Amino acid sequence: MTMTVIDLRSDTVTQPCPAMRKAMYEAELGDDVYGEDPTVRTLQEALSERTGHQAALFFPSGTQSNLVALLTHCQRADEYIVAQNAHTYKYEGGGAAALGGIQPQPIERSETGMLDLCRVEAAIKADDFHFARTRLLALENTTTEGAAVPAEYLADARALCDRHGLSLHLDGARVFNAAVSLEVDVAEITGVCDSVSICLSKGLGAPVGSVLCGSTEFIDRARRWRKTVGGGLRQSGVLAAAGLFALKNNVDRLSDDHALARYLSDKLAQFDDLELAYGGARTNMVFFFLRSGRYAALQEFGKRNGVLFGGRNPVRMVTHKDLTSGDIDEAVNRLRGFLEPESS
Repeated sequence: MTMTVIDLRSDTVTQPCPAMRKAMYEAELGDDVYGEDPTVRTLQEALSERTGHQAALFFPSGTQSNLVALLTHCQRADEYIVAQNAHTYKYEGGGAAALGGIQPQPIERSETGMLDLCRVEAAIKADDFHFARTRLLALENTTTEGAAVPAEYLADARALCDRHGLSLHLDGARVFNAAVSLEVDVAEITGVCDSVSICLSKGLGAPVGSVLCGSTEFIDRARRWRKTVGGGLRQSGVLAAAGLFALKNNVDRLSDDHALARYLSDKLAQFDDLELAYGGARTNMVFFFLRSGRYAALQEFGKRNGVLFGGRNPVRMVTHKDLTSGDIDEAVNRLRGFLEPESS
């Protein structure tokens, strides 16, 4: 009998449920490049309203949405300040530099998982032709490490940007995870930002798509850049319908993913070779170190035993809607032969 694979690599691996597939099949369609797809328009209007912005734009991916945000905020030889391990800097192929001539200024995060705003302020360049012009602060919520960033911090970041004439972009790929974790309305997090990119294919469970929100003028300029980088889609309402279903049905249930991550964290804490990072689960993510340093061997053991996960030093495991507590029990039991070899 084929072994069932338990996939903890990311919340991007989820499959659309039958009801979501039905919504996609029945979606009313038009040509979105002409602005005529009614389902796309409905999705954009829904997310702009929920995030406290005037307008929104649908994209095939979060990487493209973030890229267009940077291209819209900055010109060539401008600079954006960003965390050293932020998605927009580390995991998006250097697109802003390669395609926009935009210089990143990375800064290490503090122990809280957020950028120290004093360090951010110190990194802002003087108005001097020797330097790239600092134009943008790019933050994340949740962070790459799964931390939910409080609205109060973002308000302080907004004040800093206002003092120095900077724009504020939020990579909010999992911003609904943050809002659910913090028990606040998502607009309390997103409303202070000039732009926010929201991924529909992570914890929300849609198969494809991200939405960029901002002012009407910003989104008008972003639409031109979306065309430039090949993001114009035609009858994309079939994808937007999945996003609308996700917004209606899959936001509140993110708390289930967070609870499952805590359950996973508690299960992993029993192993002596394993040291949990960040004190345990953060939203729907669990990170851990191996005291033995046998990361490659653990990954190979996991693959052979049908347990997939990502990262090395630390390892990352991500919970999502297609997993149950029974899956977590089974995954931990399968890994027990490696983490407790004497019991195997």
